Amino acid sequence: MLQSAPFQPIERITDMTDNIQAALAQLNRLILGKEAVLKQLMACILADGHVLLEDVPGVGKTTLAHGLAAVLGLGYRRVQFTNDMMPSDLLGVSVYLPNDGKFEFHPGPVFHSFLLADEINRASPKLQSALLEAMEERQVSADGKTYRLPQPFIVVATQNPTEQLGTFPLPESQLDRFMMRLSMGYPAPEAEKTLYFQGDRRNALPQIQAVCNAETLRGWQQHAAHVRFAQAAADYVYRLVEATRRPGQFVTGLSPRAGLAVVNAAKAWAFMHGRGHVLPDDIKAVWVSVANHRLQPVQQGASSAQLLAGILSHVAVQ
Repeated sequence: MLQSAPFQPIERITDMTDNIQAALAQLNRLILGKEAVLKQLMACILADGHVLLEDVPGVGKTTLAHGLAAVLGLGYRRVQFTNDMMPSDLLGVSVYLPNDGKFEFHPGPVFHSFLLADEINRASPKLQSALLEAMEERQVSADGKTYRLPQPFIVVATQNPTEQLGTFPLPESQLDRFMMRLSMGYPAPEAEKTLYFQGDRRNALPQIQAVCNAETLRGWQQHAAHVRFAQAAADYVYRLVEATRRPGQFVTGLSPRAGLAVVNAAKAWAFMHGRGHVLPDDIKAVWVSVANHRLQPVQQGASSAQLLAGILSHVAVQ
């Protein structure tokens, strides 16, 4: 849980947001033409959330995750998920030491500040569950002992469309553990032409300069968590969430957990833009990214994102 952040003068807040914008500028040079997605992703990180990147192969999901870890100065580990991986391959394993007559825990890849869970929907449900439990609890238990994960602890999971062969779709209860689901989509025409001219963007990764480290990022998260959220803003979020529960649009509406995720993401969005309080526009900015993967439309073929945008247009700010 985030602790209270000490008061900082406005100059210090400006320094923080300037560094965040510098990080985004580097990512924009790495991943061309995806400024909106990158801002959503950064807000999710500042809100101490995990993100699911869902898209077709080859649009830069892995490159983006690697670049994000580099610009934030975090220990990075990529795990390529397969259907034969065991939970111990990810979490770690206890090894018996005959000379000492005891077991020693060998931490797995999950003990990194930034974990890229690549193609999570190719992992077995058992492995998916193990990862998502670690994401929720921020710790791993083995042989009766509990091992805390590093702080901050960020999971960026990627998945390809579920209609592809050999995939295991994440159930709704596990999707709910991700603060946001984002989709990069194909590049805009001019960005794609630039990509072909400049070459593989992975070659630009060594040029990424860290703007912070784990401790600094933790401080940013603390400040984002304590951005002021007025009663009027809480009322607005409630009315948005309540609108998803009305019959006719979604199978089930958003839970209070989802509403809290909207609150935290909106705080991070406000902080990222140098404000100490949340505006309605901050809530609107993160609404679809936080809510769309938690909802299933009643009408087959309907778009959750479009329905959520419709709710934004019909629920007035008071």
